[in-house]
Amino acid sequence: MLNDCEQLRDIAKWRRKHPAQAAKLSSVIQELLETKISPLQTKFTLISELWTELVPLELRQHCRIVGISGDRLKVFVDSPSFASELRWYSSSLIEQIKQQCPSARIKDIRYVVGRERP
Repeated sequence: MLNDCEQLRDIAKWRRKHPAQAAKLSSVIQELLETKISPLQTKFTLISELWTELVPLELRQHCRIVGISGDRLKVFVDSPSFASELRWYSSSLIEQIKQQCPSARIKDIRYVVGRERP
């Protein structure tokens, strides 16, 4: 097993032999922002705005969108009764989201009852 100094020397040797393959951290971060984070943030913002328009205030006060994973919207709801009511609206909500924000490709809404874990 190599100790820390030997590992650092090996890494330094590899970088000298392969300078074109070593990437700057700023380039990696920029690519990550452009390809992953910005599109997801845009999608989340659009769906959040639609949610505000489509869901009645009485229900909105008891839930909040916490994520998008693939084609599923994840919503935390503070009580089972409100989750049940939201499930009743789900197909209509999904159809409206598909019509107004087709690029989001939302096909399902998952309601989680309780509080968000830290």
